[in-house]
Amino acid sequence: MHRPAFSARLKLGVVRAAFALGGRLAPGRTVNRAARLFATPFASSRRRAQAAQAGSDMRRGQLQVNGETIATYVWGDPATQPYALLLHGWSSFGLRFLPWVDALRALGLAVVTFDQPGHGHSSGSLCTLPEFTATVRAVGRHYGNAALAIAHSLGGAALAFAQDEQWRAEKCVLVAPAADMHAAAGRFFRLVRLGEHLRQPFFAWHRQRTGIDVDDLQIARRVRDYGQPCLVVHDLDDEDVPWGEGERYARHWPGARMLTTQGLGHRRVLDAPEVVAAVIAFARGGSVGERVVSSPNLPYGVA
Repeated sequence: MHRPAFSARLKLGVVRAAFALGGRLAPGRTVNRAARLFATPFASSRRRAQAAQAGSDMRRGQLQVNGETIATYVWGDPATQPYALLLHGWSSFGLRFLPWVDALRALGLAVVTFDQPGHGHSSGSLCTLPEFTATVRAVGRHYGNAALAIAHSLGGAALAFAQDEQWRAEKCVLVAPAADMHAAAGRFFRLVRLGEHLRQPFFAWHRQRTGIDVDDLQIARRVRDYGQPCLVVHDLDDEDVPWGEGERYARHWPGARMLTTQGLGHRRVLDAPEVVAAVIAFARGGSVGERVVSSPNLPYGVA
């Protein structure tokens, strides 16, 4: 038996047992522990960031955002060149995008990425979607409007919410984007065996921390007013964020197109050579993917 896998299953079993018992005996304390666990990035984010090897042409920096020190990574000069902003997902890190840098630089773009609070080399311990969003917005405003933004997983949702009159990306690429906080919480509840009676207190913890109700984090409501080109890339075999969440972006974002892959899952889709090539073609102005259409009688389709 592979010991790390066994250890992970053992830890999950202990968490499940504790939450099952605590949900009955001490629901208030249990839901607080569960909500903090949900908002705590995996330690692997920091370990992998420490191990990442970047070339000497990368410049490291720091920004102060809402009391946290955000680690930034820059290639080229965003002050004089159009730039691409790269947004990592949950429990990931900015240098996860290293396989993209050369191709983006070959387009004449500077490149900027960063670690979210509690991730990689940035400070902090807890992070939620509103905090992801606030950090994207602050980093974006610091460097100016982006010629291109590429976002993975929860970073896709943050990119969608971050754009406003003061900052935007001229083109957007969403890779395996998360779209539904209710669904994400449901997956977490099933994973740790948290009782359904704790769902509303769980969301109340989120509202108290962020000042934002989960019901207000509706992707369709946000992106339907966007006009810039958008490419959504999602794998049919994604077990972390279902393909249907990416389809929702493509359906509601006016003019968006969707590229569907298979066999890559949630993580490998981010730097698969065929995905990188398709995104570069999109950035050059090519027609990539298919236009998603929908109606009450046709939940989704392509045109």
